Parts: sequence; structure tokens; C-alpha cells
Amino acid sequence: MLKIGIILGSTRPGRMSPQVGNWVKDIADKRGDASYEIVDIADYKLPFFGEPGSEEQIKNWTEKLNSLDGFVFVTPEYNHSITGALKNALDLARVEWNNKAAGIVSYGSTGGARAAEHLRGILGELLVADVKAHPTLSIFTDFENYSTFKPAELHLGNITLMLDQVIAWSGALQTLRQ
Repeated sequence: MLKIGIILGSTRPGRMSPQVGNWVKDIADKRGDASYEIVDIADYKLPFFGEPGSEEQIKNWTEKLNSLDGFVFVTPEYNHSITGALKNALDLARVEWNNKAAGIVSYGSTGGARAAEHLRGILGELLVADVKAHPTLSIFTDFENYSTFKPAELHLGNITLMLDQVIAWSGALQTLRQ
């Protein structure tokens, strides 16, 4: 069975990525087509690239990535891009990302579209095949008082399609990793 990590892309206090990530996981778990898990980069206390004395945190991070066949990135849009914490988490590994698939669920004032576009470029460099289906969540309509996640029903179809694509591509790319 494929293992898909739902990566929470923010570590800021008051972040909303755990709410969105849990929603994605609840939908994904009902499918029965893979094993899904939340991977919260905040739990790994990742150092900035090149900091001395950080080998253990990086080892734990790369071992987690090695154990996964694909990803769903839950990313907010900060300043028209992804968070610094997510960029750092991506940069701390290389081959552990290669030949895997990823979907993106983004949120923000424009649905996080600009963050997703930046993330796609980074994923391409890391040899991660990002899928086309891309659920975008509006901070104005999918979050009550800009903080409590209450997604519109219409997003269910996009999440389902994105997960279908992540599973198909993760399975196909598995042969390259063997």
C-alpha cells in the first residue's frame, strides 16, 4: 500500500494548516487506497540549512521522507509565496524527494495560488511530479473570522481528483525508485 504524507507547510503560531491538513486526511482516509499521515514540519524542529549540530533533526526528517511514496502539501500563501519553514524543509533533503508525486492544497487571499506556483517550481527541481488538480481555499469564504476552517462543499470534488492523481502518479513513479 502506498504511503502518502500530508505535509503541513506552516509553523507560525495561530497557523491554520493543521485544520486544513486534518480535513484532507479525513477525506483521504475514507478512500482506503493508501495509508495517509500528517507530517508536521513543526514537529521536526528543523534547523536552517548549514547550521552546525543539526544532523539528528535532518536525519529524522530525511528518514520520514524516505518512508513516503508521495505527498500532499498544505501551504498557506505568505507574501506571495510559500513559508520560509516549508522552503527550508524542502532544501534540507534532495534524493529523498526524487521520483515521487505531490498534490498541493493552498489557501490565502487568492486561494494561495501564488504560493502553489512557487512550490511547483521547487518541486520540479527536486524531481517531484506535481499533479494538475489543485484545491484552492479562500481565507475570505472558507475560514470563519479568518481563523476557523469551514470549507465550502465544492472543494470535495477537487480534493478527490487531486488524491486520485497523487495515487496514480505515486504508484507509477514507484517503479523508478526500485
